[in-house]
Amino acid sequence: MGKKIQTVLITGGAGFLGSHLCEYFLGKGYRVIGVDNLITGCEANVRHLLRQKKFFFLRQDVSTPLRVKEKIHFVLHFASPASPPDYLKYPIETMKVGAFGTYEALSLAKDKGSVFFLASTSEVYGDPEVNPQPESYWGHVNSVGPRSVYDEAKRFAEALAMSYWREHRLDVKIARIFNTYGERMRPEDGRVIPNFISQAIQGKPLTVYGDGSQTRSYCYVGDLVEGIARLVHSSLHQPVNLGNPNEMTVLELAEMILKLTGARSKIIRRPLPIDDPKRRRPDIRLAKKFLHWTPKVALREGLSRTIAYFRSQTLGKKP
Repeated sequence: MGKKIQTVLITGGAGFLGSHLCEYFLGKGYRVIGVDNLITGCEANVRHLLRQKKFFFLRQDVSTPLRVKEKIHFVLHFASPASPPDYLKYPIETMKVGAFGTYEALSLAKDKGSVFFLASTSEVYGDPEVNPQPESYWGHVNSVGPRSVYDEAKRFAEALAMSYWREHRLDVKIARIFNTYGERMRPEDGRVIPNFISQAIQGKPLTVYGDGSQTRSYCYVGDLVEGIARLVHSSLHQPVNLGNPNEMTVLELAEMILKLTGARSKIIRRPLPIDDPKRRRPDIRLAKKFLHWTPKVALREGLSRTIAYFRSQTLGKKP
């Protein structure tokens, strides 16, 4: 008898990260169910997968009960607006998917005896007072600020997932994902890398918020997917940081993208948004020790791939 095919259900399956994970698990021989209501996801991200017999797409808001008859071995919960413009546009939906969506995904995993994976975020650390940020750091979050709809939704999701682990012994995994970039990000995503690339390709000024001295650490999507897969199959239950520890300023990133695109765009400055973190860098010692994972793709290489993808899109062209 051949090995029985296992099934992975991925909420947010048509999003940037979710679509890459659908592709990854299909490539490993799994049966994959992608679930997405498409408010920020894009059906085009998974259209090439619809031809595969092992892929199924379900358009649904995961804040409502998930009705799946077959055995599910892994539930990966990635559904949520993830960029500031998106979660500021959909604040209630962001809170609902963090609360009700996480509850429904956990309930499904409990009913099916599945492994449950929560896509949390570095935003749980808020505007951190320590650098780099270890998993033991409790964070510095403004619970009533405009960004809190995302920060607190993810903090609640972590608490709920850990409650299911303690109360029901559900096999829970939690990744705190730091800034990630790569193919399939939307040009209008609103995060810094798609913003800069879109502006540079179109010959528009690059918009830097504040003086550009705030730092971020950027992980290429292929590296992140590998880290997620390793965590899914690990024995860990506590939150684990996944991201690239190489830190740089936003202004340095803008200058690098200008060089890689060959654009002659100017850099303009706008006021810094409320509660925007001044520094963001993961401490990945847990991931190195227990997952034997560290990012491999250099920023220049990853940006070059992302720029090529963006150039393949019809940016700024009217249909």
